[in-house]
Amino acid sequence: MAQDSVGFSSDYQFWMQKLSVWDQASTLETQQDTCLHLPRFQEFLRQMYEVLKEMDSNTIIERFPTIGQLLAKTCWNPFILAFDESQKILIWCLCCLINKEPQNSEESKLNSWTRGLLSNILSAFRFDTKEVGLFTQGLEFTPADYYPGLLKNMVLSLVSELREYHLNGFNTQRRIVPEKIRLLSRICIPLVTLPDIEPLVEALLTYHGHEPQEVLWPEFFDAVNEAFLLKKISLPESAVVCLWLRHLPSLEKATLHLFEKLISSGRNFLRRIECFLKDSLLPEAACHPAIFRVVDETFRYALLETNGAPEVIAAIQVFTGCFVEALEKKNKQLKFTFKTYFPYGSPSLVMVLLQHPKEIPQELWHQPLKHISEMLREIVEDQTHRSYGGPFECWFLFIHFGGWADIAAEQLVMSEAEPPEALLWLLAFSYSPRDRSLQRAQTMAEVKAVLIRLKKLLGSPSLSAEDLQAAAAESRDRDPRPPLCQQLIRRLLLNFLLWTPRAHVIAREVLTLMAPTDELTHEMTGFLDQTLYRWDHLRMEATGPRKLARELLAELRPAGSAV
Repeated sequence: MAQDSVGFSSDYQFWMQKLSVWDQASTLETQQDTCLHLPRFQEFLRQMYEVLKEMDSNTIIERFPTIGQLLAKTCWNPFILAFDESQKILIWCLCCLINKEPQNSEESKLNSWTRGLLSNILSAFRFDTKEVGLFTQGLEFTPADYYPGLLKNMVLSLVSELREYHLNGFNTQRRIVPEKIRLLSRICIPLVTLPDIEPLVEALLTYHGHEPQEVLWPEFFDAVNEAFLLKKISLPESAVVCLWLRHLPSLEKATLHLFEKLISSGRNFLRRIECFLKDSLLPEAACHPAIFRVVDETFRYALLETNGAPEVIAAIQVFTGCFVEALEKKNKQLKFTFKTYFPYGSPSLVMVLLQHPKEIPQELWHQPLKHISEMLREIVEDQTHRSYGGPFECWFLFIHFGGWADIAAEQLVMSEAEPPEALLWLLAFSYSPRDRSLQRAQTMAEVKAVLIRLKKLLGSPSLSAEDLQAAAAESRDRDPRPPLCQQLIRRLLLNFLLWTPRAHVIAREVLTLMAPTDELTHEMTGFLDQTLYRWDHLRMEATGPRKLARELLAELRPAGSAV
């Protein structure tokens, strides 16, 4: 160690002389000499830090009385600062001079002087442009080759500062003032799309000080969010979450941007919606309840504005699936209860809905369906449960996990027993939540009658498209069915076609009779796509129904729009 110290003292004198020459002259020769010595000087700085970090500030000044001159000359040399890791190592050395608990005015003055040098390094590079021009021309490369390296070093130093690294026990946060952070964010506004600036943008977004108010410029958030949405920059999920948590307008704009993307792309199938959602990072970010609530409220407004459009319902269901998947991946980090995400829902109902059907044997699906139906019915029809909201709140919660309604429809069609009232109620509620008890009972009776007629046809020696259409048709002696009830019965009929092998041969003919308009064709297309999407996620081995659904969807797509 003593030998190393002696060697270091010798090098110290050599570099003091060099720095004095470089500082006094600004010729091409001295600049070339600086460039040639930069790797060796950086190694000297590294050795100096290893020596200084073993001493306190008083011992450093006693052993090296001129160290202030050496460090000052280094701090004002732009060529040294721009080289590789020199700037970072220089910051380490300066931090060694900081006295954490100054005992007198001299020590306080040294602290102030040292912080001034640190501030100079991190705030700006002050050098003569002509000087740099001479330097770059002499070495036969352009400023375009030099400045990126300088910028990279500046960014790395600022990132280290913002991440509050503790260097040698010195908390760097103490020398970051809010005004500096605010100014830095303002400077970055026109630069956010530069690749070299991305680490600094990320560090600013994830910076957490102790200020009572936001220190970053609102325009900075706007610029970053716009660049992220347009794919002009790439940010990690943690930085995007910080952006949306710290600036609500950015989160709202990201959600609206997703809706605009879905709408402008025409009629989207669920696989494409899933791609849009995952690409937006919204499901992953929504693992934070504050973000989930904002996105979910946007879906709620879209649902109300479109009067429950199937496309919006489908988007909600796909979003919820992606969100739950992301939540499962972060299960170990989960710090929030599901009540935080669904504050208006019954906690026990939420837990049942969150069960993934693929984790339950298919022959037992009727059990959670019955449980869901009973809990929903009790909340909707029993006035003592007003704390969980009215019918709309219950329905809004249920459609997040709308796959259960589709499974209920399949169970009703596939079961040989009399249709269970719990499943009939669940389907009637899922299609028409605003109905009163009497209206819902009428819908249940209509659905039950159709199911009974369809099952009777299975015993018929021959099965025709006209027979199926007649079985699903309205009774002439009754009032016309409400549109939503008609839609529900059409869906049951499609399920019957998919799950009844005898009906496969007449499926195309039945669809021709069922879908004479573009609107009905669109409805059938949506149902088939939703069914295939759900089967894929459930990993169901329904070979015959799956094959038929794909064939029918392929035939119906030209009438709508391509994926």
